[in-house]
Amino acid sequence: MNMSKQSRNGSNRSLIVDMKGIVKHFPGVTALDHADFRVERGEIHALLGENGAGKTTMMRILNGIYMPDQGEIYISGQKSSITSPREASKLGISMVYQHFTLIPALTVWENMALTIPSPKEPFLDMKYSTRLLLELEEKYGLEIDPTAKVSDLSAGEKQRAEIIRALSQGPKILILDEPTSVLTPIEVERLFEVLHQIARQGTSVIFISHKLGEVLEISDRITVLKKGKVTGNFLTKDATREELATLMVGRTVLFRINRPDVKIGDPLLNVENLTVKNEEGASIVNKVSFSIHGGEILGIAGVSGNGQRELAEALLGLREAKAGRVIICKKDVTNLPTKKIINAGAGMIPEDIQEMGIVRDWTLRDNLILELHSSCPFADAGPLRWLSIDIQVFRNEKEIDKFCDDAIEKFNIVAPNGYTLASNLSGGNLQRLMLAREIMRGTTVLIACQPTRGLDVGAAEYVRTCLLKHKERGNAILLISEDLDELKMLSDRIAVMYEGEILGILPPDTKVDKIGLLMGGTRDNSRET
Repeated sequence: MNMSKQSRNGSNRSLIVDMKGIVKHFPGVTALDHADFRVERGEIHALLGENGAGKTTMMRILNGIYMPDQGEIYISGQKSSITSPREASKLGISMVYQHFTLIPALTVWENMALTIPSPKEPFLDMKYSTRLLLELEEKYGLEIDPTAKVSDLSAGEKQRAEIIRALSQGPKILILDEPTSVLTPIEVERLFEVLHQIARQGTSVIFISHKLGEVLEISDRITVLKKGKVTGNFLTKDATREELATLMVGRTVLFRINRPDVKIGDPLLNVENLTVKNEEGASIVNKVSFSIHGGEILGIAGVSGNGQRELAEALLGLREAKAGRVIICKKDVTNLPTKKIINAGAGMIPEDIQEMGIVRDWTLRDNLILELHSSCPFADAGPLRWLSIDIQVFRNEKEIDKFCDDAIEKFNIVAPNGYTLASNLSGGNLQRLMLAREIMRGTTVLIACQPTRGLDVGAAEYVRTCLLKHKERGNAILLISEDLDELKMLSDRIAVMYEGEILGILPPDTKVDKIGLLMGGTRDNSRET
């Protein structure tokens, strides 16, 4: 993305948001510690920080979801007590949340009508709502079908629908919480165009993010939070990536990780003409073939929804393969139960950890031994061994504690102890938990799906380093990512998927433009396996 930033840093601006000395405590945690935050009229102001730094808490206070324990808020120079989102809306504040809040079964227009006051209340005025929606589309360059069901929209379209709904309330201040976390690079570029247009119309935009590149591209000013405290405030033109990263995580961060020279071993994963169909019977993965050797990372590039997730699920037995073969460590595991595929040496970091990877209401200990709970040394015969019965049915709590403490130390999982519930961990620590489980149990073929999505720069660096170390030990990794920089940084080869097919397998130094053409469906003649 090479969109030029708008120059809107005039000195004659006035403050529209002035949050002074904000303090917010949760049980056992100080989320905000006398933090200040100021936004000028018509600017795009980025609020930057690690996961858990207090960014979302600060904005939920501004939007009336939380009340501060201490501090004052001024909107357009007037001291304000914001006790609810309704009060925030009256002050011209609207927020688009990280996790979409649209109702999937309703159309875009129907979702919008739920929040727009109708001139004919208590009845809906469809003509009025439709006219307003079309006016907003034209004013801000947002394109979306008002009659489309939300469940049928792509992530980028849902994002636009959320923004339209927020803009329909006529806000002076628009808050966007991690708005690019589920968007493709093309959708991100379109979103940035919209945000510049919104700012040009006079609305102040607060852009919550942990992505340095996007913050440097989109914003006029940046405020950095770390552990609830403001560590920096800059005009974007005066900031550097390295300086921002240091303020975020408290140390120097590596933005490039050199791939070590590793001796390539035997093929550990062979995929031969694999075909997977969706519920309608259409091929979502179509005759895909590739191999990964020990000591190698094969990256899979592609726009979301082109069969990457279904491919990963078929490899681990979570989705039926209609044709083809999957061979792990020379064993045909095609359509075997997932447990048997795991026992053959496979493991996965799923795309959505909270949906597939962990049990939220279980402790760290139980999540770490999820696939090993019935194996030695975590289970043994206990009292039955005195009867010469070797049935592993009793938990060995001492060995479980030892394994858990080792994982917490080796993978820097921030938690009081192994009895902490997984639901109490941040996104970055959940990712470390998943890495610890899959790597420490000796996974030979690791399928890593979007392993750094949603992570801050420090956590992402750690995950990438762990993947490279796992590769150095002679293991094979299938890396599925929508982050081209990450793929080029970590992969030994990059395969590009489009509409369920691999259109080419390329070296990592291939130009981004060429990879982008393949992602758009242009075939490549350099295909290999």
